Amino acid sequence: MASASLVLFAQPKVMNGVLTDSSGLTLYVFDNDATVPGKSACTGVCLNMWTPLLAESGVKAAGDYSLITRDDGKRQWAYKGKPLYRWYNDKKPGDQDGDGLRRVWHVAKP
Repeated sequence: MASASLVLFAQPKVMNGVLTDSSGLTLYVFDNDATVPGKSACTGVCLNMWTPLLAESGVKAAGDYSLITRDDGKRQWAYKGKPLYRWYNDKKPGDQDGDGLRRVWHVAKP
């Protein structure tokens, strides 16, 4: 299975009160990322369902947005220090199927 994590994105945007990627897909935060600020706890099998929102080369973060460096050296978008992800089962803008999953995944809101 090809990894969607190779898709790179510009700074997230706000649509209908939630953070989205450039295609309008909902972004999420992971409670377990709070263990080590600025570091993603979603690794290994987690990446099969949660795709890190990776940053395009040369982009700079502004405002509440920042960039963290993942263990593999790729840069990932974060909002207020929380890394941002896409849920594999969200297929179109407005989908929020991953919200509340296992009580640790939540829609990212400004």
